[in-house]
Amino acid sequence: MWARFRQMAGRVRAFFARSVLDHDLDAELQSHAAMLAEEHVRRGMRRDQAERAARLELGGLTQIREAHREVRGIPFLDTLLQDLRYAFRTLRRDAGFTTFAILIVGLGIGAASTVFSLVNALLLRPLPFQDPGRLVWIANRGAENDLSSQTVTVGSFQDLRAQTKVFSDVAAYFAFYGVGDKKLTGSAEPERLTGVPVSQNFFALLGVQPQVGRSFTTEECQGNQPVVILSAGFWKGHFSSDPSIVGRKLTLNDRSATVVGVMPTGFDFASVFAPGTRVDLFLPLPLTAAVDRQGNTLSMVGRLRPGATVRQAQAEAAVLSEPIWVKHNRDDLRFTPSSLKEHVSGRLRPALVVLGCAVGVVMLIVCANLANLQLARTAARQKEIAIRVALGAGRGRLHRQMLTESLLLSCSSAVLGLLLALAGTRVLARLEALRLPLRESVHVDPAALVFTMLTALVAGLIFGGGPALEVRAGSVPDGLREASRGSSEGVHRHRSRAVLVVSEIAFACVLLVAAGLLMRSFLRVLDVNLGFRPAQAAALRVDPGSQYNTRAKRVAYFEEALRRVKSIPGIEAAGLTDVLPLGHNRSWSAGAKEQVYSLTHPPPDAFVRIVSDGYLKAMGIPLRAGRDLSEHDSASSKPVILINETLARALWPGRDAVGQIVQYTDVDREVVGVVADVRHLALEQASGCEMYLPIRQTDDYASVDLVLRTAMPLSALATALRSALRPIEPSLPANELRPLQELVDQSVSPRRFLVMLLTGFSVFALVLASLGIYGVISYSVTQRTREIGIRMALGASAGDMQSRVVLETLRLAALGSVIGIGVSWILARALSGLLFGVSATDPATFVGSLAVLTAVAALAGYLPARRASRIDPMLALRAE
Repeated sequence: MWARFRQMAGRVRAFFARSVLDHDLDAELQSHAAMLAEEHVRRGMRRDQAERAARLELGGLTQIREAHREVRGIPFLDTLLQDLRYAFRTLRRDAGFTTFAILIVGLGIGAASTVFSLVNALLLRPLPFQDPGRLVWIANRGAENDLSSQTVTVGSFQDLRAQTKVFSDVAAYFAFYGVGDKKLTGSAEPERLTGVPVSQNFFALLGVQPQVGRSFTTEECQGNQPVVILSAGFWKGHFSSDPSIVGRKLTLNDRSATVVGVMPTGFDFASVFAPGTRVDLFLPLPLTAAVDRQGNTLSMVGRLRPGATVRQAQAEAAVLSEPIWVKHNRDDLRFTPSSLKEHVSGRLRPALVVLGCAVGVVMLIVCANLANLQLARTAARQKEIAIRVALGAGRGRLHRQMLTESLLLSCSSAVLGLLLALAGTRVLARLEALRLPLRESVHVDPAALVFTMLTALVAGLIFGGGPALEVRAGSVPDGLREASRGSSEGVHRHRSRAVLVVSEIAFACVLLVAAGLLMRSFLRVLDVNLGFRPAQAAALRVDPGSQYNTRAKRVAYFEEALRRVKSIPGIEAAGLTDVLPLGHNRSWSAGAKEQVYSLTHPPPDAFVRIVSDGYLKAMGIPLRAGRDLSEHDSASSKPVILINETLARALWPGRDAVGQIVQYTDVDREVVGVVADVRHLALEQASGCEMYLPIRQTDDYASVDLVLRTAMPLSALATALRSALRPIEPSLPANELRPLQELVDQSVSPRRFLVMLLTGFSVFALVLASLGIYGVISYSVTQRTREIGIRMALGASAGDMQSRVVLETLRLAALGSVIGIGVSWILARALSGLLFGVSATDPATFVGSLAVLTAVAALAGYLPARRASRIDPMLALRAE
């Protein structure tokens, strides 16, 4: 054992002292050569002939040194370092190729790493809670989209929590919290904050504890003590992370509230439960009869007991639903448990899978492009390869050298790709317009680093493996003959390059078709009839203060606010609403008075909007029949209602709805007008039933937005509004005004993000494919210079030669396009769930993709064709 250790240590020392050993070995070889030469001189040879004969007998000093290298160091490391040094010299000598390769592969790896980081954050990485696999989202009728159909009453929540055997605990938060519903005053400029009421056990169930202070107590959740817990971002931004914040008083909506804690930095409620919004603070949720009377308002999260499964929770929920809804006399309760992770990001899985496949296709195109370039370099390096063979290099050593160069390129590209991924993920994390869950957690983590290195390794093997196999360790004369001027690269190698170009075109075609389908779908979404006109319209929150504590006072406040706003020059219309389109949506049952309903034939659910007169005009919602609401629709007048066309058809098909009676919650309201349908849930979803109640006839609203229609710039409008409303609203926040177009943009932001990425990938693929076509055709023209010269000397015109080259280009493009269209036709059906108004086999998209590919291929082949048509026959023949 000790002898073996000393032998290995000697090898290590020998490896690191290689220069000394090389010098000693050279000296020894020279000594042997001199002795042989002297022997030949004594036999009568001349000195020069004797030295030559000695070298021949020894077989060449270089070969001897390589043959005995293993006895003087660690063979593998020594050879590897040799290959790396040689690869560095080769790539440095060909700086243009090296720069291009690192840039192209780096862009591909950067895109792949960025998309992986996004997929990792949304699908692979667990939620940032304790033991997240046991967290379950408990929806009410989970297939529905509006909040009223997904939430439950306080009584239903308490009964489920008391009766469950599968869940260790169930918590809830108030789903209808208003964005910006808390107005912070008393320090600096007034500011709107978003507060979320949560149950006393909400944070404990998630396994999250405040980093400063404490959580809510049971007494505080009974509604008697106004306290708040701050988010980490709000604490840092407004209070500079002051550790003495606990106990400080804040003035929220003209009322004092005490800070009792600060949530940890890693806890982002909005990112998980409300993407696209910002939550500043949390309030205790009072589980009282008053909240219960508001109906379905609570969203629930449960934690499974150890060993319990989601399937068991679903089975228990099916058993508990009926007795609970019978107890509370509600026919709209169907507990629907599902994994919280699936609820948060499951709907994004199809889009993320498409992105992952797209970036994989891009990497294949990158590899094909680099393999093509490597083949061209291999053909140009035949003389170098022949010389290395003459010096004793075998086939395996040549292949290893080529792979070393490719892996060195890919690893260098990985550094660039990693930098691009760091920048890309930072942009995604800060892109507030992108309404994706867990967006702020997108970053390059150790998993992304491993993915980046594996991608670089695989890419290097792919684009280096094929060209390496093309290297032949044949005879020296054959290699030198192939490297001679004017020699052809060979049919086999030319065919290999053509196959790579065809594959690039096919891959680019697949990406182009996918991007085209999603682009046309996106345009169809933007073209839908919203039912309102967001252009030249803006909204401003105008909640009355606590001093307006009766309906009469609030109505007087609203009337004065409308009067003052309408007096501003340039204001075309103004109105009030409790909910803007594409925001929180609640629904109530609404039936025709003369109809009889039952559990098997329930009344339709309709979205509820509490609005003022002038709202329809300010929003640009057309009135189809009857009249608009007016200032005379007050608390003392007959209850009235506006309904949309869909609700009118549902309640009174084929009849005039104006003058009919809608009944809900034991209140009869006369239909005075029918308005156009408005898309309140999403642009891709139909509007559904809707009804509009006069704000003067109800108190059932939490917050109010003032909607204005004007051509004034937002900055000038904000100044004018603040001046007009200062007498009744001196603490109006200055940054509240927002255009309605922002609502539409936020609604389509995930779809726009997917379309932009796929379009970028397809453009990148087209550029690479065009470069591949140009490289193959240009190289072909160079190799066929003599042939072209002969043809032109025999009478072929410049136009004929140009047409021949362009036709060769189009043949490659046609073959790749046919393969790509066939594959796209098969795979496009996987996109069906992401399309809107466009079929997966949309002819216009496929024809357009073919036209784009043909145009790009023709352009890529035109330059070599033009160069071929300008070849001088005499110069071409003389060059040989």
